[in-house]
Amino acid sequence: MGNIFGRKRRTRVTEQDRAVLQLKQQRDKLKQYQKRITLQLEKERNLAKQLLKDGKKEKALLLLKKKRYQDQLLDKTENQISNLERMCQDIEFAQIEMKVIEGLKVGNDCLKSLHEAMSIEDVERIMDETQEAIEYQREIDEMLAGSLTQEDEDAVLAELEAITQGDLDLPEVPDESLPEVPEAAEEEPEQGQERPRKKQEREMLAV
Repeated sequence: MGNIFGRKRRTRVTEQDRAVLQLKQQRDKLKQYQKRITLQLEKERNLAKQLLKDGKKEKALLLLKKKRYQDQLLDKTENQISNLERMCQDIEFAQIEMKVIEGLKVGNDCLKSLHEAMSIEDVERIMDETQEAIEYQREIDEMLAGSLTQEDEDAVLAELEAITQGDLDLPEVPDESLPEVPEAAEEEPEQGQERPRKKQEREMLAV
């Protein structure tokens, strides 16, 4: 499980990558050679000075001629290093251009497939249908607007203004309370009904 998730993705090495690698390796070797020659030239220069002090002019002259030849080799080495670096840069830039071209090709194919899915005729038809729907809705709006008279329009605007300002005329609630019915008045009928009933009972007992 750990090996599966920890496995690194392998990158494909192309011929261009190998060529760039070889060029850089050759450049590095030339730089090492250049460094070694530079140190050797410095030693020979110091040796030539010592030979002149010792009075060995001919040996010093021969040594300087050798140094001059190595200076020319050093210049050629510098030119070769520059050429190698320029070639590496050209190859790397060409690889970038190739990736850009591949991306453009993929994008072009995708765009072409989208154009095939929707043709110009389909776009024109959709645009026409949309314009027709807009015009149809405009006609409906004009018909609805024309069905109201100017008086109706004014009434609607007045009502809208009243709602906005909170000035609608609502019926007022009376502040006075309703009169209360006295309890004595409600009990009197009941007492009046009980008196004849008691009188009848007394008469029956008297008989």
